Order: sequence, then C-alpha cells, then structure tokens
Amino acid sequence: PGHDRRYSLDISKIRALGWEPRHSAEEAIRQTAQWYGANEWWWRKIKSGEFKAYYQEQYGKRLAETAEK
Repeated sequence: PGHDRRYSLDISKIRALGWEPRHSAEEAIRQTAQWYGANEWWWRKIKSGEFKAYYQEQYGKRLAETAEK
C-alpha cells in the first residue's frame, strides 16, 4: 500500500451517501503548501538525503530481489 504508481479514484459512491468535500482542490493545495512551509522540520531530512538509510533498511532487500529477476 502506498507504493502504487497510479490511483484512479471514483467518489461517486460516497457522494451518493451525501458526502461533499470541505475544500475545493485549489484550497486544499494552498493549505498543503502552507503546511509544508510551516513544517520544514518534516521535509528537511528528505531533501538532505537522510531518508536514504531508512529507505535502504525498509526496502533494500526487496529491491535487490526484484532487480535480480
């Protein structure tokens, strides 16, 4: 989960139950950008490359096995 290359969403069923989004796509993107701006601590390690050790520990073996096939 979370590693799929594409998500094709269909919200028609949940809308049929009466759900409506709280924010427009534009507003949600604006709020997301503001969050990243206010939370540099969260993404700074990713940009600096510190995440690579974690990624290698979590996925290294699986990636190596996939590459061998």
